[in-house]
Amino acid sequence: MTFNKSARRGLAVIASLALMMLAEEGRVMLWHPVSRYIPAFGEVKVGMAWASLEREMTVQDLLRHTSGLTYGALPVAGGSAVDPVSQAYVEAKVADPAQDMDSFIARLAAQPLIYQPGTHWEYSHSTDVVGRIVELVSGQDLDAFIRERIAGPLGLKDTGFWAPTEAADRIALPQVDPSTGRKQAVPNPLEKPRWFSGGGGMVSTAEDYARFCQMLLNGGHLGEARLAARRTVALMTADHLPPGTQYGPELFARFGGLAPSPATGYGFGLGFAVRTADGRSPVPGNVGDYFWGGAYGTYFWVDPKEELYAVLMLQGPADRIQYRYAMRQLVYGALA
Repeated sequence: MTFNKSARRGLAVIASLALMMLAEEGRVMLWHPVSRYIPAFGEVKVGMAWASLEREMTVQDLLRHTSGLTYGALPVAGGSAVDPVSQAYVEAKVADPAQDMDSFIARLAAQPLIYQPGTHWEYSHSTDVVGRIVELVSGQDLDAFIRERIAGPLGLKDTGFWAPTEAADRIALPQVDPSTGRKQAVPNPLEKPRWFSGGGGMVSTAEDYARFCQMLLNGGHLGEARLAARRTVALMTADHLPPGTQYGPELFARFGGLAPSPATGYGFGLGFAVRTADGRSPVPGNVGDYFWGGAYGTYFWVDPKEELYAVLMLQGPADRIQYRYAMRQLVYGALA
């Protein structure tokens, strides 16, 4: 099988599952403020006016992306002007790959939130903070926890934060774009990162990720390996966005018809977008199906009603939405 780089967010659900495994053990509580685990987040402010918090972000907020955190200014075709908070993230080098995890958390917690916690869905560094909580509670770095508690039991032999040198000939590398003469800027999967991003950056294969999806479809187990209880998976794949949740101006430019919004019939659970209504999304599916994907194109979804899952390994940031649409159409069009 060929390695494919998840490139920042494709495997974020693995970090979310890791935290929920600790929650099952009573070692993390979703209603706890994040500052209980990382005190620096109890001192954050909101916006460039540095307004006080109306309430602290919770662990649940991290998992459902209502923490008030954001990502540094991401390029969006036709998007609006860069928000000053997002620009501040860039100037502070919050996501600098050369730093360590402690530096990342310190830089992130020093920036203002873009929204009050619990008010807006904003895709963000929240899952990176989830990964750090996993490390602090478990006493292991995120890579070690995932290898021992998730990848190992499921037999995901080609899943991790970097690929071994002996797998170099199996790495899916970007090709030269004939229109520009340049290759897409994809991180080298053979390089071990300085810090382990819960939000993504892992490498995997289609075969490994299919096994992970089968575990989800089974309700938390695969063969003799049980990672989570059936009701834990059900909790993760239910819509957790409260009524009145708001969204930033670039939601549809980034996510298109798969945006986790009532307008598209999707909400968001604890790591997954979740279909909540028929007839609003431009792509086929069923109420209760859930999915997520990576910034460079990787994508998967699980449809319990049809008892199916699908995995797309793609390195095409600019084309990812149209291929996700196309794959949905092809898969459901093939069902008898």
